[in-house]
Amino acid sequence: MNLLLDTHVFLWSLFTPDKLSEAIIREIKSPKNDVAVSVVTFWEISLKFALGKLELTGVKPEDLPDFADQMNLEILPVTAAEASSFHRLPRLSHKDPFDRIIIWQAIQREMTLISKDRDFKSYRQFGLRTLW
Repeated sequence: MNLLLDTHVFLWSLFTPDKLSEAIIREIKSPKNDVAVSVVTFWEISLKFALGKLELTGVKPEDLPDFADQMNLEILPVTAAEASSFHRLPRLSHKDPFDRIIIWQAIQREMTLISKDRDFKSYRQFGLRTLW
């Protein structure tokens, strides 16, 4: 299965894995799955850190791509096709631009998005697969 980690899942897997279920941890660690994190996640973390909305103890946002590498996560860029076609994702109840582009990447790449965010379920009708 091709999995894409939402920002909070990436952070929890690094710093507070007890917030993840055993089933989710198994899926992330399974050699049968290809697991990725979007560059959008790093952008979101960096912005929230700069605004004082996110605290990282003993770590800077620029350290996080190395952690992703150590976890053997693929780091997904946003392609020109994804950026230019993003307008096709309907604006439902979820307005966060970081979440919306991650949703769009998961749909476009036919990946399963691991997220606790219940608002994501409304995008299933547009092809989003989620796991929690």
